[in-house]
Amino acid sequence: MIALISMGLFDEKDLTLRGIEETRKSGKVYIEFYTGKWHGNLKNLEKMIGKKVTELKRSDLEENSRKIVDEAKKQDIAILIQGSAVVQTTHLALIEEAKKLGIKTKIIHNASIISTIGETGLHPQKFGQYTTIPFPERTKGKLPKSVFEVIKENQKRGLHTLCLLDLDMENNRYMFLGEALTILIKGKVVSEDSKIVVFASVGSDRPLIAYGKVKSLINRNVTNIPAILIVPSRLHYTEDEFLKLYTVV
Repeated sequence: MIALISMGLFDEKDLTLRGIEETRKSGKVYIEFYTGKWHGNLKNLEKMIGKKVTELKRSDLEENSRKIVDEAKKQDIAILIQGSAVVQTTHLALIEEAKKLGIKTKIIHNASIISTIGETGLHPQKFGQYTTIPFPERTKGKLPKSVFEVIKENQKRGLHTLCLLDLDMENNRYMFLGEALTILIKGKVVSEDSKIVVFASVGSDRPLIAYGKVKSLINRNVTNIPAILIVPSRLHYTEDEFLKLYTVV
């Protein structure tokens, strides 16, 4: 069997009891770090579940995934995944591959960056399609038009846009707020007077929520990880009242 175990957003304390139980009865436990910044401690995690945990690289779950599938024919395999296991298509592809070979699968759910947006005071049902603002090198220096199209379409429909910020865990690189806002300004989907929402250190004891004009936030040293920015559309009065608590001038 292959069990995908969602770890939640911040550290090993976010693991559910169901997730802990599943790792304890698995023959082998893996963890992936490439889809986000994990603030946990691997040794503490191993002590918690009583098992050695082996790190997976991106290639292990993509082009070399058959190795894990073959292991699952002989013993139960648990894979710990940051946030929610079902957000990344790579993980679902692994489940599909296993099912086609008649291998049992299980998914244990947890919080994801997408499910936390209500903490900002914005109504989750008022969000449209979300997008990721990529590093310039991923688009060969060109502006990411697909990102701009998502934001523009959501704005037309009166929907907020959740923008994930790109990361490269193999090189320990993260896109920070100023870089992301500069890209959106160049794409003319926001101006210096547009209002945005910043949500960072999501899942920690001290999350950061900031609301204000782009010109007030673009040069702020927001280095908290994980971080997202939200381009709001028309605000309901209850959303507006809540965001006033986090206004940056």
